[in-house]
Amino acid sequence: MQGFKRKLVYVVGYELIGVVVSATCLAILGHSEASTTGPLAVVISTTAATWNIVYNYLFEAWEKTRTDKGRSLLRRVLHAAGFQLSLVCMLVPLISWWMGVSLLKAAGMEAALLVFFPIYTFFYTWAFDRIFGLPSRGPLSVEGSTP
Repeated sequence: MQGFKRKLVYVVGYELIGVVVSATCLAILGHSEASTTGPLAVVISTTAATWNIVYNYLFEAWEKTRTDKGRSLLRRVLHAAGFQLSLVCMLVPLISWWMGVSLLKAAGMEAALLVFFPIYTFFYTWAFDRIFGLPSRGPLSVEGSTP
């Protein structure tokens, strides 16, 4: 599977599993029902995806104003940290309001998601590549992959 179809299957699977796990984690941590946390997980997912697009647009616009055009390790770290911190600033009040918990409790719930998602992303991507193979890279080859 290649191209747009591969990307679509990847994103849909990633988001569906992510929403189910997030809703479950939020329900457990918030002593709540999945009927409350399920819609919240969908809103969180939608917010994160939308903010990702907006944030990257703004970051790239800022990058165009810089004299150094490369992406150093520091710039990449600042990009990732800036995205995560700004997302947390949006999500903690949302979780607090939605679930009727304190901002501190909501911050703890968001922290659990922050720990979960990088690990989930690593294993989801690994499993996806094992199931569907690596994307075609043209003349480049990846050791152990089959065309």
